Amino acid sequence: MTIKEMNIGDYATISKTVTETDVYLFAGITGDLNPAHTNEEDAKNGMFGERIAHGMLSAGFISAVLGMKLPGPGTIYLGQELKFTKPVKFHDTITATCTVSEMIEEKNIVKIETICTNQHGEVVVKGMATAMPPKQ
Repeated sequence: MTIKEMNIGDYATISKTVTETDVYLFAGITGDLNPAHTNEEDAKNGMFGERIAHGMLSAGFISAVLGMKLPGPGTIYLGQELKFTKPVKFHDTITATCTVSEMIEEKNIVKIETICTNQHGEVVVKGMATAMPPKQ
């Protein structure tokens, strides 16, 4: 979508169930092998009592919405403010919702509220993205 095709309040979502494989692939790609994510025995003694997914894995779902749905292919992701509010556990289903909250047409920039919730409707990540929709 171009900025001219967008309106305040437009939104798009994706949902994904986070698997152990997703977490290990993310750890391998990024090099973040924190035991909170990759070592079940260490994680049992941690603050959550079990392994949790990387916060940035859920943030990646936001990127998928922006790049594939709203605004969609050709979008340039300029920035993101994030707050991680609850842990994402293995087998949680995360829904990333992105909602247009501001449009700066003369600069071709949109501000997009970003929220990830789990299958219980609990917010696990929230923030604000800045993106540049494709020109055509």
